[in-house]
Amino acid sequence: LAQELETISDNCVVIFSKTTCGYCKMAKKLFQDMNVNYTAVELDLYENGSQFQDILHQMTGGRTVPRVFINGAFIGGATDTQRLHQEGKLLPLVHQCQMRRAKNSDLPCSLP
Repeated sequence: LAQELETISDNCVVIFSKTTCGYCKMAKKLFQDMNVNYTAVELDLYENGSQFQDILHQMTGGRTVPRVFINGAFIGGATDTQRLHQEGKLLPLVHQCQMRRAKNSDLPCSLP
């Protein structure tokens, strides 16, 4: 689990998801449509996925998926992510992270 949690700090956009979840697909498509690379952690493919959801609940206050993190910060689920995009706030958050990582070349960077 520690390795998966490190994923949050190691990547600009992380989506904790399930392969069968429609809202998860919606969140991933939103980033795909913006040409933004993201890392998806598909909880239903992990043996300890339920345990992982418990940890996400402690971190974010909810167990539902998707759980979307940008620049290490939890921004919400699919609806919250969609709303940020409609308000024009989502892409600036992503770009802020990408610029910071580009400056710190020792960190992994995913520029489209």
